[in-house]
Amino acid sequence: MGALRLLLILSIISYSSASASVAAVDGGDKVSFEIYYETLCPYCSNLIVNYLGKLFDSDLLSITDFKLVPYGNAKIKPNGSITCQHGEWECILNTVEACAIDAWPDVNTYFPFVYCVESLVYEHNYTYWETCFEKLSLDPSPVAACYNGARGKELILGYAADTQALEPPHKYVPWVVVDGEPLYDDYRNFVSYICKAYKGTANPSACSSESSVGHIRKVKMNLINSLFGEETSNYSNLFETVQQAVLSWLPGNKVAASS
Repeated sequence: MGALRLLLILSIISYSSASASVAAVDGGDKVSFEIYYETLCPYCSNLIVNYLGKLFDSDLLSITDFKLVPYGNAKIKPNGSITCQHGEWECILNTVEACAIDAWPDVNTYFPFVYCVESLVYEHNYTYWETCFEKLSLDPSPVAACYNGARGKELILGYAADTQALEPPHKYVPWVVVDGEPLYDDYRNFVSYICKAYKGTANPSACSSESSVGHIRKVKMNLINSLFGEETSNYSNLFETVQQAVLSWLPGNKVAASS
């Protein structure tokens, strides 16, 4: 199931990337969208795996200045060493994801990697995080060089400074900030906040509930959530959901309204 989930999110990101030029807006109009998190936090992995796909499932990404900050509740000791809330593995994966973001600045490259790692966290298999390189056909050498060298700690210290500079200070993770304002417990509803904060002239389909294209994309994202966001034992309904979603992706087909 993990491989299928990754394949689905990659297909959505590929579609989003291909259509981004159509919906591109001026950089000055973009809404800042920042997520302060730590890699082994279960609420953080849930947000990344089950909700952030909405950012790529439409042209919403084209109006956002998106930033991931993997530091969270880590602490810097007087001797300069760093401790993480969920232990040594969290410090390792914070640095790994920071290095991936640094090595591949294009969100369409680094986010699938982060998504892959966090999917393994979500499934309690994070010690196999290195398999994400092979799954995504990515060269591991730049991330390894960063992690094993001085660059990795430099990035984490930078993210520590970003996190500590938050105003108001973060109270927990994930700490989601849209246009400079924290969303507190309503962070899963980030799409509506981005749409409200956007002042540009583009009309993203994600911000229009009447958009038929947005409806089809919503069905695709609902498929991912139904497959992987919750446990399910009704395989007949699951097959029907998959069948309808696949048909909706085909040119010339429309999604039938559910009775």
